[in-house]
Amino acid sequence: MSRIGREPITIPAGVEAKLDGTVVTVKGPKGTLNRDIGNSIKCEIKDKTIRFTRSNDEKEIRSKHGLYRALINNMVKGVTEGYVKSLIINGVGYKCSVSGNKLILNIGYSHPVEMLAPNGIAFECPSATEILVKGIDKELVGQTAANIKATREVEPYHGYGVRYKTDVVILKEGKKAGK
Repeated sequence: MSRIGREPITIPAGVEAKLDGTVVTVKGPKGTLNRDIGNSIKCEIKDKTIRFTRSNDEKEIRSKHGLYRALINNMVKGVTEGYVKSLIINGVGYKCSVSGNKLILNIGYSHPVEMLAPNGIAFECPSATEILVKGIDKELVGQTAANIKATREVEPYHGYGVRYKTDVVILKEGKKAGK
């Protein structure tokens, strides 16, 4: 049996979870999230806990058992605490700013790169070289941060580009002077 799937999810105070057919809805102080878990996994909500059981031991159903438990747990955490991804911009003249729900990046192109925030995502720039992507949906926060990072990959000689704050950049050695 799945070790992750067996673990019950404790619903914290201020969070409400409902099961409507196969759709699990989690409502908390930061917002509401929904997820359809299908018919293969059974969900049971009682006494401030959510438990998942599977109907049989087929490979596909076993793989979904832990998956749906983890996804619902991420939803519970998202509506209580939220998620944040931090990115760093490194380069001469590289900077970022926020205008409304739009992120403006000056990252070495001939034009500024503008990115619109999807619904449920907020951008912050605590400094000219740091970006915070905030939201309650872990998947959407991660995908938005990955899209920002993809606008300018880190180059290996100077380290210029957009990277996650936790990434470590190993620089390559440049050309050596010949004789």
